Amino acid sequence: MQVKRKWMAPIVIAVVLELWGIYMVGRWIGGWATFVLVLLAAFLGTRLIRSEGKRVLAQAQRQMQAGEPPGHTLLDGLCVLAGGILLIVPGFLSDIVGLTMIIPATRPLYRLFLYRWLERLYRGGRLTFRGGPYGS
Repeated sequence: MQVKRKWMAPIVIAVVLELWGIYMVGRWIGGWATFVLVLLAAFLGTRLIRSEGKRVLAQAQRQMQAGEPPGHTLLDGLCVLAGGILLIVPGFLSDIVGLTMIIPATRPLYRLFLYRWLERLYRGGRLTFRGGPYGS
């Protein structure tokens, strides 16, 4: 899989910021404490993916059994998955973003962003749906 060039600069900047953040926290609280915090965030990420993911999946199943399309719930699930992955990735900036993607109170902001992004892809013809009751 080839990464488009327009994504390279933001990825490099994010990696540099994460490394800088780890370095600064390490200088502030010490190397071992920083290491433990990074491991703790990864552990928290896996736990939150599991617990919030189960909750979102149960809600989607309830909606489908009631005959409703689980659109927002599926977007919530994507937010939980992305947030958990960001918590697992070493770094404190990604941890902050990941945690806010998992917390139910702040998740609607990311869900709205994700919805608008997917809508732009769909309207631009770069995203299509096939099969199922809503596709052709």
